[in-house]
Amino acid sequence: MKKQLTVALAGNPNSGKTTLFNSLTGSKQYVGNWAGVTVEKKEGILNYKDFNINVIDLPGTYSLSPYSMEEIIARNFLIDEKPDVVINIVDASNIERNLYLSMQLLELDIPVVIALNMMDVAEKRGYLIDVFELSKKLGTEVVPIVASKNKGIDKLLDAVVNTKKSKSNNFIKYNNKIEKKIKEIENIIECNDSKYDLRWLAIKILEQDDIIIKEFKDIFKEEAAATISSYLDDESQTSIADGRYNYISNVLDDTIEKTKEQEKTLTDRIDDILTHRWLGLPIFALIMFSVFYFTFDLVGNKLLNIIDSFINNTLATSVNDMLITMGVSEWLNSLIVDGIIGGVGGILVFLPNIACLFLAISILEDSGYMARVAFIMDRSMRRIGLSGKAFIPMILGFGCNVPAVMGTRALDDENDRLVTILINPFMSCSARLTVYTLFAGIFFPNNEKFIVFSLYILGILIAVIAALIFKKTIFKGESSPFIIELPPYKVPSLKGIIIHVWDRLKGFLINAGTLIFGASIILWFVLGFNLNGPAPIYNSLGAQVGKVIAPIFKPLGFGDWRSALSLLSGIVAKEVVISNMAIIYGLEDASKALSVSLLENFSQISAYAFMVFVLLYTPCIATVGVIKKETNSWKWTIFSLVYQFVVAWIVAMIVYQIGKIIL
Repeated sequence: MKKQLTVALAGNPNSGKTTLFNSLTGSKQYVGNWAGVTVEKKEGILNYKDFNINVIDLPGTYSLSPYSMEEIIARNFLIDEKPDVVINIVDASNIERNLYLSMQLLELDIPVVIALNMMDVAEKRGYLIDVFELSKKLGTEVVPIVASKNKGIDKLLDAVVNTKKSKSNNFIKYNNKIEKKIKEIENIIECNDSKYDLRWLAIKILEQDDIIIKEFKDIFKEEAAATISSYLDDESQTSIADGRYNYISNVLDDTIEKTKEQEKTLTDRIDDILTHRWLGLPIFALIMFSVFYFTFDLVGNKLLNIIDSFINNTLATSVNDMLITMGVSEWLNSLIVDGIIGGVGGILVFLPNIACLFLAISILEDSGYMARVAFIMDRSMRRIGLSGKAFIPMILGFGCNVPAVMGTRALDDENDRLVTILINPFMSCSARLTVYTLFAGIFFPNNEKFIVFSLYILGILIAVIAALIFKKTIFKGESSPFIIELPPYKVPSLKGIIIHVWDRLKGFLINAGTLIFGASIILWFVLGFNLNGPAPIYNSLGAQVGKVIAPIFKPLGFGDWRSALSLLSGIVAKEVVISNMAIIYGLEDASKALSVSLLENFSQISAYAFMVFVLLYTPCIATVGVIKKETNSWKWTIFSLVYQFVVAWIVAMIVYQIGKIIL
């Protein structure tokens, strides 16, 4: 029987931690290239020799001090769960900074193996690292690896197994004054049956760790707490940090040789242009416009037409003929052809556009450019009271608002985090792209990319205005400083891009096969029946519901029950808006193509107002759920739903009314 082993992966953002996780477990988790990509621990299983190894990918952190949600998640797991071994991933090309976390990990009562990653990059920069001597100095196993190329993985796993068998406790010796304080605090707290290692606890108290001190005061008597408080001062905190950095410096002096002078790298030369004070934003806008050109004109629409022809002509016609030949009843034929194929197929035709968008954004993220966007946006974000770090989850929102809202955990300031959660749904997710693709293709066939691009820009502008209002009223206060590591530019790995695009497409397809499939069947029934039984569509239960809410949308230019019912169902998932429209118009007149029906019921300006409303109104049910989870408040969740609907109504109404005057 194989032995069980729990291994945690800990390291700085951009150290290659998640790449190593994928290499070890074969997990399909997205491999990003900027801070904040992993906001929760991820688990995977690895079988190696006599061991079943459970691997946990912890959030990327720079230290174990509880200053951000990510650091708290990582530290709590290490302390509460006590994994058998911690693999500390260290970027060999930025070894001095990375080793600060290593020092903190070595102070915990947990075996540590250091995976010295990106050795190829370090060698290119002229660093020669004596791995054996480094291991000796640190008192723990150090294994050189290149995670992106699967180099050194077996040696790393051997080290993990051996470290579990014979762990060593090595820790930094601080100056005499600090060591004396550590010993005295240990003597005071040694009677406590704590989950913490005593030395580590004493150091954290001297570092004035808020969480530890609060927990300490709850456990110990008042006079003991007062005695401990007398040890707390800024000098001790500074001395501990200095002690770690001095130790690191001394270790590296003996273990690293620089063979060539540092030259201006290709990354630096590219950044001179892409992060330029005046050129940065225009270049970002141009790149994003190029993404939409690629998504629609260059590739997406060509593939869309092929799939559309296959589903709505070849497949639907063939299935219909087959069902008639089989003698299937008319209502079942309608359910399958109009309900299922019309609904689910109406969404699947947009798969090429969705895939192209995911592909383009994945390339930008994996290349390292998106981290620069956050840096570029910092100045603009500060004008509305947020830091550039808040723009990172906003960028994630272009893919899906669910992980984007979860990504706000990387924000240190709670007010900034709440504001970012409240404005994030204004960032246009990929599901909304199905609506834009259909409407822009029908009503603006020669300017499709410009129309869709304008919607994404509008979403950002509305988010910015909302954030400014929030920071001036409800969430007053200064934003936390913004510090971000800009990773080197790299050529995105084909494997990583494929995994990322497939993961997102898989979610889209699962929605099509579950939510949209179910919603299509339900809608077919509510459009074919009322409380008295079978009914024509204009007198169906669905039509009655649509007619009740339709007047709300009349000032917006689409006060028709069909549009109203489609928008109502879009709260389940935004893709459902299009699938339901396909079903409604298909049942009403099967001889007409959806595009013809829409042209008869919308004008150009009402179509644009409809897209604006879809952009801004109440997010899907999954996003609502994660907003509740992340805010832990029904008050903010309900507020989010109401204010987003109101904003969507007002903006769409303004667009339509002004558009009528101009046009």
